[in-house]
Amino acid sequence: MNTITKTKTGVFPKLALEMLLRDELIMAAEVEAITQGNTLPVLPAAAAVAPVPMDSLVVVELLCAVEPVLGFAPSDATVRSGGYNSVQDAIDH
Repeated sequence: MNTITKTKTGVFPKLALEMLLRDELIMAAEVEAITQGNTLPVLPAAAAVAPVPMDSLVVVELLCAVEPVLGFAPSDATVRSGGYNSVQDAIDH
């Protein structure tokens, strides 16, 4: 007789992941905005929706920041080819 052993796993850290990604993306957006001769709004909610294009390669570099939260390295394919128009655009993807 075969038995199936279920392994209990933790709850997916959605909130921690989103907060970490948002912080990392805002820092990247600040750099991108400065490069374009702009400034990012000071308030995080406004900064998240500010139209600051971010190349997909910039976002792929940020994936290493989420590895400790996830417990594994996410695939580069997680990032949309062509990049994002704002921090919120990347978070929503």
